[in-house]
Amino acid sequence: MQEHPIKHWITNLSMNYPKRTIILSLIFTAFMASGLRYFFIEDDMMKLLPKDIPTRQTWDEIKKEFGNTEFIYVAFGHPGESVFNQEMIAKVWDFTEELEAMPEVDEVNGVTTMNRMDNDDGFLLIDDLIPYRDLSAEELLSIEDYLNRNPNVKVRFISTNEDYMNIMIQPYDKANYSILAFKIRDLAEKQLEGYNVYFGGPPYITGVMTVLIREDVMMLVRIGMVVMVLILLSSLRSVPGVLMVLSVIFLSLISMMGSMGWIYHFTGSERFVFSLINTSMPIILLTIANSDGVHVMTKFFKKMRLFGDKKEAVTQTMMSLLLPIFLTSLTTIAAFLSMIYSPLEVQTGYGVSVSIGIAWAWILSSTFLPSLIMLKKWNMDSKAVKQSSYLENAIDKFGKGVLNRPKKVLSSGILLVVVGLVGMNWLNVEVDIQSFFKEGSEIREGLEFLDQEMVGTMDLQFRIEGDMKEPDNLTFMEELQGFLEDHPRVTTTFSIADIIKQMHRTVMDDDPACETIPETREKINNLFTMYSMSGDPEDFSSLVDYDYSVGLTSALMRNMSSKEIIKFVEETEEVIDQKETSGLQITITGMLVVFRDLIGLIVRSSFISITVSIIVIALIAGYFFKRLLWGVLAVVPLTSAVILNFGFMGIFGVDLSHITAILSSIIIGVGVDFAIHYISQFKRLVKHGTSPDVLSREVVDDVGYPIVLDALSNMAFGALLFSQFLPIQHMGGLMVFSMVSTSVGTLTLLASLSEIFKSRLMRKEKN
Repeated sequence: MQEHPIKHWITNLSMNYPKRTIILSLIFTAFMASGLRYFFIEDDMMKLLPKDIPTRQTWDEIKKEFGNTEFIYVAFGHPGESVFNQEMIAKVWDFTEELEAMPEVDEVNGVTTMNRMDNDDGFLLIDDLIPYRDLSAEELLSIEDYLNRNPNVKVRFISTNEDYMNIMIQPYDKANYSILAFKIRDLAEKQLEGYNVYFGGPPYITGVMTVLIREDVMMLVRIGMVVMVLILLSSLRSVPGVLMVLSVIFLSLISMMGSMGWIYHFTGSERFVFSLINTSMPIILLTIANSDGVHVMTKFFKKMRLFGDKKEAVTQTMMSLLLPIFLTSLTTIAAFLSMIYSPLEVQTGYGVSVSIGIAWAWILSSTFLPSLIMLKKWNMDSKAVKQSSYLENAIDKFGKGVLNRPKKVLSSGILLVVVGLVGMNWLNVEVDIQSFFKEGSEIREGLEFLDQEMVGTMDLQFRIEGDMKEPDNLTFMEELQGFLEDHPRVTTTFSIADIIKQMHRTVMDDDPACETIPETREKINNLFTMYSMSGDPEDFSSLVDYDYSVGLTSALMRNMSSKEIIKFVEETEEVIDQKETSGLQITITGMLVVFRDLIGLIVRSSFISITVSIIVIALIAGYFFKRLLWGVLAVVPLTSAVILNFGFMGIFGVDLSHITAILSSIIIGVGVDFAIHYISQFKRLVKHGTSPDVLSREVVDDVGYPIVLDALSNMAFGALLFSQFLPIQHMGGLMVFSMVSTSVGTLTLLASLSEIFKSRLMRKEKN
């Protein structure tokens, strides 16, 4: 049979110019890897959202007008011991002073930095709540009394049991959260020694996550490599063979990471920032790059046993595998590139970056790896060359058993798929940040404490455009805050309306009944004027803009489930729509809305990725194999594995998040290799005139072992089970299961269907 000239050209590169091929491969790899110097790690939840959706736009607009509105929370104290004592106040004072000296910190909010309002003969007197570090017992009682009279202020800084103090640190918008988070933690260890200390807030989580992600990736890659080496050694039984496969993996990995850095450097796109969702990328490429190498090495050893000549073995290996390796790479790339249609922009970067790594792994497996094989002097008496393994023999027997009962095997597979479909009914979408961390971890304990004892770390923000001195507008803000505070998870709200009500109460002899919005614009303006005579109007800069035309209303709340988030945000938006706002323009944002939007985007991205990748792979397979039926059959194991994956997630309570949403693309991208190799060998044997009676058995005999070995080496996905992040752990377990289901599905469902449709599939193949 005449082989394609491109096959001959690629094969000749390895056989005739192995050293030259190796050197060129290393040069190109070094260039791609040099982009590592631009590699950037960050995990800002807001940046998961596309820039063109209202939530993100409002967020960016608020930052321009009011600065960074996110806080780092530091809560400390002794359980059961009141915070209203001289030692605690001194600690807060010293800690706050050092925080304010940090160049990354814009403002520190706490009891030692806040003002108090008092009545001075009908005028406002603005002074520091705590004017100096060392206080008398009488002054401490005065401070406690003032905070008790202003519970909306007290709740932000004092715990429910009055035994913990909370400090809210506002970083500059462009601050390096990673540096700041650890500077604050180091300072707290020094200044607050002896106290129980808890940290939280989006900037803190973002900063710590950067380090945790870096540590996680390094650990997971090491574990994955160890697992893979052990499996390869036991299966290939050749140290040089394993090292050759590992070299392809390593070069592909650094090329992918480097290309990510290059793209980020030249485009500045947030899509190519390495975040939590990308933690699985190295393990994904590690297993994919391994797949091609495993097929090449196992085929080479088999041909060596048959021909006893290295050159002939390499020729036969590459002639039979170049097309399957190309097709598996192409279909895998297609599966990951389907992520570019995802509404989650970070998934676009994930898909493109992994695709680059896969493409380079394909080139290395087709040229670099056979060149290494050609330079090695192989011992014909070695176990790898001389004899087949016990696993190889066992798989051959398994394949024959399947082919003897194709209809029964197919029926069993269909039954499992039905179980998966039923389980999908219980699948839950969840983006709870606390659930990302293990129980007992520092971050989780901090977030749980802040939720239970302090104001929580979730927020809603309302940008309200209109005259902020108009009573009706301020009354609307007051009503909105009242609605929000009625929710059991909302701990406090604050806006310029609160300041005005407090000023009005103060000038009216501190009468609680006068804590209201004045009825005229003139009276409101007078209150601002009185404040400016004793205080600094810049005190309102985080609540209203300089000309009082835009106000910011914020709500702090404890953690909610995704269902609670969706319901609460919808109810809030209805209230805004129904209220008579006199021309006010109101937009809503904050972490709560981010999570709401993420839920919808996750569902959409999963559906789009699955649909696009399956259709594209079916079309590619149908085109190259010249039969649409082959395209359909190629995606049967993949579709079944995806259904089983989501079904088992529902059955075992594993949530679908922006992390686990990429599972479908990974399953399809990695699992398609098995089907492509099976179909390629089927067609190849038909063209070589193999008898229909033994055709399917010879296909299984030839590709069954490499497929299972490939799946076993992909058990490196199990390294993800050791991640510090629970969604990544879930991905590891599910990917191990998926590798089993796709490989077994190929050798059962695809093999059974091929046997059932054998006569139809063989038509025209010999032509």
